[in-house]
Amino acid sequence: MLSILIPTFNHLTTNLVKDLQLQCLESKIIFEIIIYDDASTDRKVSLENSKLNKLSNVYYKRNKINIGRSAIRNKLAAESKYKWLLFIDADVIPKTKNFVKKYLDSINDNYEVISGGIAYSKKPKKKEQILRWKYGKKREYMSIIYRKNNPYLSLLSSNFLIKRKIILKNPFNEKISKIANEDSIFSYDLKSKKIQIIHIDNQVLHENLENSTIFLEKTLRFAKSSLIFVESNLIDKNYMKITRTYFILKKFKITPLLKYIHYYLGDCFKKHLRSKNPSLLIFDFYRLSYICYISKD
Repeated sequence: MLSILIPTFNHLTTNLVKDLQLQCLESKIIFEIIIYDDASTDRKVSLENSKLNKLSNVYYKRNKINIGRSAIRNKLAAESKYKWLLFIDADVIPKTKNFVKKYLDSINDNYEVISGGIAYSKKPKKKEQILRWKYGKKREYMSIIYRKNNPYLSLLSSNFLIKRKIILKNPFNEKISKIANEDSIFSYDLKSKKIQIIHIDNQVLHENLENSTIFLEKTLRFAKSSLIFVESNLIDKNYMKITRTYFILKKFKITPLLKYIHYYLGDCFKKHLRSKNPSLLIFDFYRLSYICYISKD
């Protein structure tokens, strides 16, 4: 028995849901697919998604107000009814036609969390997506060997299987509200409580990529949230590379220099990162210099 849970906001989920439903039917399992719309502002998308209610074992629900990425996942878990919950983001698609079966075959009563991983196409669909695509291809995609050696930091909420009782006892942290970067807090909490994560090769393709401008805005929110998490004692400063590096720079009193560089060259970095051939090295430096810029040092 399986509950497939899809949080969405302004994303059309028709193809994803139909694919998953067909795979479940072919597997001959007892299942439900719940799509929870977190108060999308695009009425056409919401209307199309609502039509999925006509499919067997598929339930579309919609919030009247936006509650954020953490709360919507917790709500999905609370309203599910089966032992195992498969969380999938609305902007991905299973890489294979036996995606559901692979997860079902991997289930073991001794396991608590199973992660399938993420993949990207050989090239971006649009030139303005090049930065997001490069980041995904080089940073978010991780080999199965790497993920097994780094099980917690490799966990992405876009594609993972978890026992219902585990997530009800260890929900996504709603204190961070709409800050972003909920994956890091969630995986850190699992690590702190010694909840094992098993990694398998069962990827989803991330298809609906943001353009470079939107992705850069999200990147700065991610960087800011990372610092907030450490300062709020929600996460250890050494857990994420970006905060670990920041505190090393702070120790050696280098942060004022990076703050100065970001102030005078930040726009130049941004222009480069929105170009046809952005460098991930400059991307990393841009994020790090931004943290130094907003810090109180």
